[in-house]
Amino acid sequence: MTQQKNYVGLTEAQVEESRAQNGANVLTPPEKESLWKQYFEKFGDPIIKILLLASIFSVGISCYEFFGAGESATVFFEPVGIMLAVMLSTGLAFYFELKADKEFSVLNQVNDDELVEVIRNGNTTQVAKRDIVVGDIVVLSTGDEVPADGELLEATALHLDESTLTGEPVCAKTVNEKDFDMEATFPSNHVMRGTKVMEGHGVFKVFAVGDKTENGKVFEAAQIDDSIKTPLNEQLDGLSDLITNLSYGFAAFIIVGKLFVFFNFTWISWLLLIPTALFFWLVIKKFEYWSKTACIATIVAFFASLIGGVLWLHNLVMPGQELSHLFSYTLETLMVAVTVIVVAVPEGLPMAVTLSLAYSMRRMLKTNNLVRKMHACETMGATTVICTDKTGTLTQNQMSVYETKFYDEAMMASIEEGMAVNSTASIDFSDNRPKVLGNPTEGALLLWLKKQGKDYKTMKASAPVLEELPFSTERKYMATIVSSAVSGKRMLYVKGAPEIVHSLCKQTAGNVSKSKIEKQLLSYQNQAMRTLGFAYQEVDDNEVVIKDNRIVAENLTFLGVVAISDPVREDVPAAVKECINAGIDVKIVTGDTPGTAKEIARQIGLLKDSDSEESIITGPEFSTLSDEELKKRVQTLKVIARARPMDKKRLVEALQANNEIVAVTGDGTNDAPALNAAHVGLSMGDGTAVAKEASDITIIDNSFSSIGRAVMWGRSLYQNIQRFLLFQLTVNVSACFIVLAGAFMGTESPLTVTQMLWVNLIMDTFGAMALASLPPSERVMNEKPRNRKAFILAGDMLHNILGVGITFFLMLLTLLYIFQHAEINAMSDFLHLQIGASNKVTPYEQTLLFSIFVWTHFWYMFNARAFYTGKSIFSSSMSGGFWTIVLVIIFGQLIITEVGYDFFNVEPMFHNTNHPLGYVDFFIIVLLSSLVIWIREGWNILKKVF
Repeated sequence: MTQQKNYVGLTEAQVEESRAQNGANVLTPPEKESLWKQYFEKFGDPIIKILLLASIFSVGISCYEFFGAGESATVFFEPVGIMLAVMLSTGLAFYFELKADKEFSVLNQVNDDELVEVIRNGNTTQVAKRDIVVGDIVVLSTGDEVPADGELLEATALHLDESTLTGEPVCAKTVNEKDFDMEATFPSNHVMRGTKVMEGHGVFKVFAVGDKTENGKVFEAAQIDDSIKTPLNEQLDGLSDLITNLSYGFAAFIIVGKLFVFFNFTWISWLLLIPTALFFWLVIKKFEYWSKTACIATIVAFFASLIGGVLWLHNLVMPGQELSHLFSYTLETLMVAVTVIVVAVPEGLPMAVTLSLAYSMRRMLKTNNLVRKMHACETMGATTVICTDKTGTLTQNQMSVYETKFYDEAMMASIEEGMAVNSTASIDFSDNRPKVLGNPTEGALLLWLKKQGKDYKTMKASAPVLEELPFSTERKYMATIVSSAVSGKRMLYVKGAPEIVHSLCKQTAGNVSKSKIEKQLLSYQNQAMRTLGFAYQEVDDNEVVIKDNRIVAENLTFLGVVAISDPVREDVPAAVKECINAGIDVKIVTGDTPGTAKEIARQIGLLKDSDSEESIITGPEFSTLSDEELKKRVQTLKVIARARPMDKKRLVEALQANNEIVAVTGDGTNDAPALNAAHVGLSMGDGTAVAKEASDITIIDNSFSSIGRAVMWGRSLYQNIQRFLLFQLTVNVSACFIVLAGAFMGTESPLTVTQMLWVNLIMDTFGAMALASLPPSERVMNEKPRNRKAFILAGDMLHNILGVGITFFLMLLTLLYIFQHAEINAMSDFLHLQIGASNKVTPYEQTLLFSIFVWTHFWYMFNARAFYTGKSIFSSSMSGGFWTIVLVIIFGQLIITEVGYDFFNVEPMFHNTNHPLGYVDFFIIVLLSSLVIWIREGWNILKKVF
């Protein structure tokens, strides 16, 4: 490009001085946490904290049993099992998020080494973008990305795409003050880092680089950690509080109960109950959650003092008995209490949630949702408001011809030729989606020619340009004189603002009246469309029609107008309707004009005729609202036009203050602060690096409909987590009660820690995988978003958990009583029971009890699968993954009883010389426990009938 002025630029010494004062032209990347820190963050889960506490107790007791009581090394199996649960859960969560982050980094590569044309030492040269400094003179050409913020020194037909920063796709830039757009987000003589030159050329002087650019300020704001807690985290915290309190309560009562038994219910037992109850009340009522965990040491010290008091009282009441017997009994009591804590806490829950989220992450990728942060999968299901930008999300971000109104069909060949030759744009057809190079509006005309089967390049080559007048914001038109291949004559083609072009014309094709043309233009303008007017004239050889950068032709004919718009994506209206039907509010935040924003909102079905003017606000009006005024008005807002980069973030924060769960979509740097502040940030696949870095999910196909699918996945995932909780907590309720009952009955714990670890860690975790693998249901999109304050265990869930859990407990209690008072060597012995004196439960009876416990809950997993569907189990679809996991659980239980029986305090059933018909007992137990399914089916039939 030939410069009209002589610029010297900076010397090398000035460049170094400027860089030292103002810094390099790079955005400071967010500080990455170390891998160790990322991993240890996973230990913040409340359930994990409880498990760690239980493991400490278990290690202490195991050490005493191994070193003091001479037990075998198998006593360490229990604490190892608990720690395995912790490591698996935290490790899986860490692995899947790390993997997603690697996939994202490939998608989000940034290049600061692109070459930029600058003037230094009086010479035009090229330097890397990162080496630009304040004071540099930068040369801009069509297609360039602006490397830094600066003030224009020259501008020729310069149009920039500022959609990445303001949402405005095309902004005219000029150095003429009279042509400044006073409503523009940034001054008309300023160019901003990250925007792109769509047409024309210019020269500017840099006044800000790196973090000090507008782009950098937005990027920095996007790094602020708002520490927004997700709805699932809040609800799981509430659940962990409940489980913690109940498990401590059960443990306290077991200690009291066992001491009651030891002292034969003397007055000392009742004396012990008072401080125990007092401390339990303090734990429940007086301490916050973390304080509860911190005060565990105090509680342990209390029990130590309590035991010391018991020892002193023991000498008074039972002087003849050895203290070692009391110590051993107390230790055994503490072990039972730890067992209850392990039983009560759903060890599989963290892993189950992790596996469910990880499974959803992988499946959502197939629906064009690249999830970076696990929580985003489920949080999308709780979303109540979606704040979206317009350009590129709701619209195609590619201008196209909406309608043509030409008044003389016989002139179409000349009109098409005029479109091809009177243009500075070009089209890159190398990709699947044609890419416009140059002015998007002119590109729309060339794409229209393509649809008509015309090759603009061929047409342009066959009509040599003789003279041209480029577009300017002052004239508002452009003109080209060519040697026409259509007429064989010299032709003048004019294109520009319809009212300006029409005023230059002597006549109108088809004798169309001016009022009709104005009516057509008004109709297009009401739909927020851009319009172009076209005119032509045959030019004699010696005729002058362009003079002093003006058209002076006297016989122009107005040919008609073309309406151009950035069309709404075809799938958006249906997707928006789906979200609204699902109870989710949609709000548009755009840098575009109020008219354009309003029309787009109307086209997608967001704005209705009944909506008041209160539904729309501009950025300047929005900024004048106080926080209190905004909080009151934010629910009724549907559109914010002329929005500045921080307006969307403020909108998000106002919605969050009203207890809304907010998802934000965006593709530009201007969207980054809001993406980061939202509960879920959704960036577009072709968005800027800054936007994608701030987001939780990247929509690879840039489609708003993919957001609806993410909501469906999130809601279905939440229901799957609820199904798992229904399944596991039912197991835990029955287990807790049976262990508690065993303590008061004076027998050994009916279920050992290792047995419960198998149920909670392996069986329940695989059960969680089976329930997590259930496909999403479109039915959830007909429901309203859940209340984030609601307890995760809904009323019908609690009824099932308590009802079924207590039923299972009563069944196991009955069996325990029978095993204590009758000799059972085979299941057939139940047919002729003889109840006698109390005896110790035999290992085989323990095996039968454990097997019945496992298989009843195995069949209950199928009931949990059908929960919330309202369907019969037999009509519910079961995926291949579900059946695979069912087989794994079956074989796992067989391995437990037939191979690892020593570790689990059971006996084999298939190769037991003392019980040769054990395999028959196995099949009887499996068959009878399936009554769980048939009872549920019968109950549902009765409910439908009555």
